[in-house]
Amino acid sequence: MAEAQNIPAGSTTAGAIAVAAESTVATRMSAPPSFDVADFPVPHGREEEWRFTPLARLRGLHDGTAVADGAIKAQIDAPEGVTVESVDRGDARIGKAGIPVDRIAAQAFSSFAKATVVTVPKEAVLTEPVRLTLHGEGGTTFGHTVFDVQAFAEAVIVIDHTGDAVRAANVDFLVGDGAKLTVVSVQDWDDTAVHCSQHNTLIGRDATFKSIVVTFGGDVVRIHPRITYAGPGGEAELFGLYFTDAGQHQEHRLLVNHVAPHCKSNVVYKGALQGQDAHAVWIGDVLIEKTAEGTDTYEMNRNLVLTDGARVDSVPNLEIETGEIVGAGHASATGRFDDEQLFYLQARGIPADEARRLVVRGFFAELVQQIGVPDIEERLLTKIETELQGSV
Repeated sequence: MAEAQNIPAGSTTAGAIAVAAESTVATRMSAPPSFDVADFPVPHGREEEWRFTPLARLRGLHDGTAVADGAIKAQIDAPEGVTVESVDRGDARIGKAGIPVDRIAAQAFSSFAKATVVTVPKEAVLTEPVRLTLHGEGGTTFGHTVFDVQAFAEAVIVIDHTGDAVRAANVDFLVGDGAKLTVVSVQDWDDTAVHCSQHNTLIGRDATFKSIVVTFGGDVVRIHPRITYAGPGGEAELFGLYFTDAGQHQEHRLLVNHVAPHCKSNVVYKGALQGQDAHAVWIGDVLIEKTAEGTDTYEMNRNLVLTDGARVDSVPNLEIETGEIVGAGHASATGRFDDEQLFYLQARGIPADEARRLVVRGFFAELVQQIGVPDIEERLLTKIETELQGSV
């Protein structure tokens, strides 16, 4: 399938690794990965990758009728030493981390005018986060951002989405050998927004990557994180927190593709749902290829249903092509409040409503603590409390 892919000019060895990885998993999709939107048929909803998504609510992102007629206010706050560039699509760094795997991601790649490349130089240790704020001001926009964290650098990146928009984008993370990168992506859109984004990460030798995806707002949000290892010794932690309200569709589709030996991955996503027609989707794919001996991986998804009328689709998938691994497993659970926890709290004089709030706060606490950015943690705890006011 590799010959069917369109590779941008300037692709390097790391880019070739990403291409090979995408080729391996192409059989899971309705079309091979490609940078060209014309290589993808218009989805009809029966394809595996689209069967949970409400296509009619995507505002034309999936069928080519969406036109770039909107505005989004972008602001980057970066510590000293970090460079920010606006580049053409032929830049060698674009496409190194991964290739679009569905029509919307390819549409985003085909439609952006300029890409933004943020570079953390080799061996730099940032004491403040790099912050990218995107505020939608209506209409449809497309984008492509590359974060290049070079060898032995250490950085925290916060991507914050607010406002009203129909947004399709690709976000690439290049994690150099021995580098350490933490990414916090917050989807706090207005209730009318639509957001589809593919997150591609290429992890270098002995590098460490941590992602925290937090989704609250939006009418339809579809985030697709994808992990590939460029060398042995890489580690990835993928955490997610979502709170799905009445009528919202929030979908998180993950792929961790273990292609290099002696790498680790850990995935923990948790969601709470309330209100009629609240719909959360979590797809967790982990592929351990023949070349990935010594892999250690685990993935878990837990969902807490707060009211009637909400729906969860949770699908963990684990495919192992070698028996020489350290460990591999997955788990998924969806349920209501734990009656024993509620009884324990109420037996100690805590009112029922407050007991329910405490249970939900405790459910999310371990993931909020993973963020490590105090102002974002405080904001999210406040947001959780606000959401709880409407249900418990």
